[in-house]
Amino acid sequence: MSSFRRANLHLRARVIQSVREFFVSRGFLEVETPHRIPANAPEEHIEPCPAGSGYLHTSPELCMKRLLCRGYGKIFQICRCWRDNERGRRHVSEFTMLEWYRADSDYFDLMRDCQELLEQVVRAACGGTTLSYQGEEIDFGSGVRRITVREAFERFGGATVEAALRDGTFDEIMVTAIEPALPQHVPAILMDYPAEMAALARLKPGDPTVGERFELYAGGLELANGFSELNDPHEQRARFQEANERRSRAGLPPLPLPEPFLTDLGTMPPAAGIALGIDRLVMLCANAERIDDVVAFTPEEL
Repeated sequence: MSSFRRANLHLRARVIQSVREFFVSRGFLEVETPHRIPANAPEEHIEPCPAGSGYLHTSPELCMKRLLCRGYGKIFQICRCWRDNERGRRHVSEFTMLEWYRADSDYFDLMRDCQELLEQVVRAACGGTTLSYQGEEIDFGSGVRRITVREAFERFGGATVEAALRDGTFDEIMVTAIEPALPQHVPAILMDYPAEMAALARLKPGDPTVGERFELYAGGLELANGFSELNDPHEQRARFQEANERRSRAGLPPLPLPEPFLTDLGTMPPAAGIALGIDRLVMLCANAERIDDVVAFTPEEL
């Protein structure tokens, strides 16, 4: 093991400890939910890993939302997740996720959580509110810049959101034009995604063309994806079915629907939830270019 990776594993422990302290100090309950489940939320671009008669969870979201339905108001979890066929400079198939959920909240509450969490973690890991990532100084003590997806396409994308959705270039424009143009010296939030790109999010009051979804970026790394939760089981079922139809058109097998989740969903209060990649957060604090440098073992070493 290189000295760089060894140091990063110590750093990783400090980051996780700081994350846990952040939520416990704010009255969140730490929970653990099953890792093997009968069904994940069907998504077009995420492949679950089969495990016996079920699947390893791609995210703990379904079980955590069911806890919201049972009256748990503020919960968080740090756990392993699995997504098949994911490998790259910033991806491994088995990774560590932080998720937290708030009852009687919306995505603006999550944005404030993100700002405060990042500042606390960077202070604990780096000794101040500023760090250097891949040659760029990032200040975590000056707030988070927010920009809507529509505004980002108008300013940086060279196309409207509607045109990009029609011709299938939305994801390409996001990766090649918009993400590189986001502020680099402070964390940034890209918010209000098209409804088609917000399958689990509540639609924005007054503008049903967008969902109350946002993604958090820092130093060019996508760190988190959060939204005001959809709690209409009929609408959610329709969106899952649409996701399976898109999978079929792409030549992928449809996935089973999470029926117990859909049954419980009608009792979920207004809520917001978010998933944040712990490995990428450690990459940021360690100034590591590859996820390989912040995990104990890469898949190839097993």
